Amino acid sequence: MSTLLDSFASTLETLPARDAAGLGESRRAALQAAVDAGLPHARVEAWKYTSLRSLERRAFAAPAATAPAFDAALLADIPAPRVVFVNGRFDGAHSDLSGLPGGINVQPLSAVLQAAEPRNANFLARRFERSDEVFARVNAALADEGLVVRVDAGTRVEAPLHLVVIGAATDTDLAWHLRHFIDLREGAGLTLVEHHLADGAHRHLGNALAHVHVARGATLLHARVQDDSTGATSFTRTDAVLAAEADYRRLDLELGAALSRHELNVALQGDGARLHANGVLLADGRRHLDTRLGIDHVGRDSSCELTWRGLGAGRSRCVFQGGIEIREGADGTSAMLSNKNLLLSEGAEIDSQPVLEIHADEVQAAHGATVGQLDPTAMFYLRSRGLTAETARSLLTAAFCRETLAVVADARLRELLAKRLDAALARLEAV
Repeated sequence: MSTLLDSFASTLETLPARDAAGLGESRRAALQAAVDAGLPHARVEAWKYTSLRSLERRAFAAPAATAPAFDAALLADIPAPRVVFVNGRFDGAHSDLSGLPGGINVQPLSAVLQAAEPRNANFLARRFERSDEVFARVNAALADEGLVVRVDAGTRVEAPLHLVVIGAATDTDLAWHLRHFIDLREGAGLTLVEHHLADGAHRHLGNALAHVHVARGATLLHARVQDDSTGATSFTRTDAVLAAEADYRRLDLELGAALSRHELNVALQGDGARLHANGVLLADGRRHLDTRLGIDHVGRDSSCELTWRGLGAGRSRCVFQGGIEIREGADGTSAMLSNKNLLLSEGAEIDSQPVLEIHADEVQAAHGATVGQLDPTAMFYLRSRGLTAETARSLLTAAFCRETLAVVADARLRELLAKRLDAALARLEAV
C-alpha cells in the first residue's frame, strides 16, 4: 500500500461519522476497493498525463474536530448567504444563511449525518466501479462534511448561495474529503458559487465530490473558483444529471494549487436538457492542472456548449480532455466544444484532447482545440499605439480568458469573478 492510502486507511478508524446513517459497511468497502486497486499510474488512460508518484509517498493527517481561526478578510467580498468550511470543518461562526427564502433547505453534511436519517444521506452510499476512480472511492469512505442543498419545486432563489472552502496553514499536512449534494426540484432556480481559498501557505489535500441533480425545467448557475495555496493538492469531481428542459450553466476558474484535477461529468438524460460550461485553466510556475469533461447526451434535442481557455507559463503543465458522447436515440442533439490555449513560455506544456463519439442521427456536433502563442499582429497593433510589451500581453491574455465569463448573466457576480481572474493574471504577469 502507498503511504498516501495508508494514511487514509488510518483516518477511517478515527472517523466519528463512519457508521452514521448506516454507512459503516459501505465506507469500509469503498476504502478497501481503493486500497486493492492502488493509485493509478501512467498506463491508466484517465491518468496518462498526471503522475501521482510524488503524492503517493506523502502522508496526511485528519483535520481537528473544529474549524481553526483564519483571516476574516478573505470573506470581505463574499456576501451572505454563505456556508464556510475551514480545513474541512464547518465554521458556523462565519457562515450566514440570512436572506434565503422559504423552499430551500441548506445544511452541512455533518448535521445530516447527526440526524441519522438514512434517506437524507443515501447519496453517500453510491458505489464507484472503475479502478481509476480512486479518489471518489476514498471520498465515499471518508467524507464526513460538505454542503447539502435541496430546493423545492417552483422555488426561485434570487441571491447567490456562496460555498467557501478555506485551507488554513498548520504545522501538519492535512487531508479532508467533502461531499456535496445539490438537488433542484421541478422548475426550481439557484445560483451556487464555490470559492476555494487559502489562508497562508499550506500543502494540504482537498478531495471534494459533488452530486448535482437538476429536475425538469429547473435552472442552476454553478460557478467555481479554485484559488488555493501554491503548495496545495486539489481533487474535485462533479457528477450532474439533467432532466428534461433542465438548464445547467457552469463556470470553472482553475487559478491555484500545485496539483489540481477536476472531473466534470454531466448526463443530459431528459429531452431538451441544456448545458453551457466554460472554464479557464491558468498554469504557471511548476503547477500541474488537469481537467476532464465527460458529457453524455442521452435525451433527444439536448445541447451542450463548452468553451475552455488555457494558459501555460513557467514550467507548468496544463491538461485538458473534453469528451462528448451522443448516444443512440439522442437525435436532434447539438454539441459544441472549443478549447484554445496559449503558451506563454518555452518551458510550459499544454496537452489538449477533444473526443467526440456520435451514435445518433440528425445531430450538430463540432469540436476544436488549438495551442499557440499570442497573436504577433495584435501585439504589434497594441505596441504601435504606445503600449509596452508587458501591458499589451496583459490585455491580450485578459481578453482571451474573459470571454468565458459570458456564461454568467448577473453583472455583479460576473464582476466578482472577473476580479478573481484578473488578480490571478496579475500574479502571472508579475513573475
